[in-house]
Amino acid sequence: MKKTAFFSLLLALLSVAGVGFGRITRPVAPYHDPAQYGKPFAGVPDAPNATIYQVNMRGFSQAGNFQGVLARLDSIKALGVNVVYLMPIFPIGKLRAVDSPFAVQDYMGVNPEFGTLADLRAIVDGAHRRGLAVMLDWVGNHTSFDHAWIAQHPDWYIHDAAGAIVNPIPDWKDIAQLDFSKPELRAAMRQALRYWVFAANIDGYRFDYADGPTQEFFAEALANLHGIAKHKLLLLAEGDKKKYYLAGGFDLCYDFGFVNVLKGDIFAKGKSVKLIDSVNTANYRNARPNTRMLRYTSNHDLNAWEGTPQQLFKGERGAMAAFVVAAYMRATPLIYNGQEVGYAERVPFMRERKPIVWTPNPALTQEYKRLIRFRNGSSALRNGELASYSSDDVCAFTKTEGQERVLVLANLRNAPVSYAVPVAVGRTGWRNAFDGQPAALELLTLQPYQYLILKK
Repeated sequence: MKKTAFFSLLLALLSVAGVGFGRITRPVAPYHDPAQYGKPFAGVPDAPNATIYQVNMRGFSQAGNFQGVLARLDSIKALGVNVVYLMPIFPIGKLRAVDSPFAVQDYMGVNPEFGTLADLRAIVDGAHRRGLAVMLDWVGNHTSFDHAWIAQHPDWYIHDAAGAIVNPIPDWKDIAQLDFSKPELRAAMRQALRYWVFAANIDGYRFDYADGPTQEFFAEALANLHGIAKHKLLLLAEGDKKKYYLAGGFDLCYDFGFVNVLKGDIFAKGKSVKLIDSVNTANYRNARPNTRMLRYTSNHDLNAWEGTPQQLFKGERGAMAAFVVAAYMRATPLIYNGQEVGYAERVPFMRERKPIVWTPNPALTQEYKRLIRFRNGSSALRNGELASYSSDDVCAFTKTEGQERVLVLANLRNAPVSYAVPVAVGRTGWRNAFDGQPAALELLTLQPYQYLILKK
């Protein structure tokens, strides 16, 4: 045999054996779905009908674990939400660690800090009994540096010119960038996504930093998930590629543009409220009818790095006016744990632990309940056609479906504002959505951060 032919054969044999140039990789073990735990939940809402409650286990209770969540499921249900979204539940890396739950060490494990698989199942079972779906937070773009794949499949990661595995975000030194051009990686990730649907009977995923993995991966993964028999799954992308997400299989996509315009341009800089109309137009262009942007006035990132709703929206009244616009205009709303009681402190999700003090604020909690309850009962709000009548200071719009019509007026300024109701809206026949009292509309004066919700 010629020397060149010998070496070609040798390299081929080494490749089959899993040996690369300077690296040894193990073959991917055969995967089989685990036995189905529990009965698939029949109450998973469509995206337009969902209201999502985000749980940060580390700050949710004094214990900071699954048991703390289980103990408050009745309170969560009482708000009127129908989806509970749990921040990452996986074991986190110890190598280069910064205590971030977004440095996943094992995609099929449970972080012992929170409890066990049995404890997670108890949350899912308890949620399902209360009519609540459960979503997990999937951190798919990167792993920790002590994930087993680092040693077993180093070729599944992106390497720099010196051969070192790339850290995609220098400020987060604990994460290693996966290479989604590798079919074997994509297959392993699909398997891990399937695992929790069967092992814990969960109802969907929030995909962290969805701009990282490739569109090819998501096309494969989402089709695979949607193909699981008897399970309806709610899939949420945390990313900026809205045209792809809302046309490509996701049910929901984070609306970064909306919250940035609301808190930055309108509340902080006093710019025109009409900017929201441009956000709506841009974000829903080419979207499928049943998809929605996810809008919020707080989540773990905003809360930890920027402030509470009261800090971002000029106090409690400003925060509530902002929430009305986020929840009612054209979106699926999200509530971050603690905002329903007006908790004034930030709730960290890494390093320090500062559990929420669930001191009752009955008036504010009732206000959230009232707003969510009306949305739950209004098909026009959830699915109706949007028509905007905003001024530079007042967010004004109608939502219409069939014979039901809802009018929302929200003064987004910390001063009284006059608003002339357009003739096209109609000035008679409106009633207050909460007490049924008739409302004659013409020239209104809305007090600072006042909102009105009317129906006919």
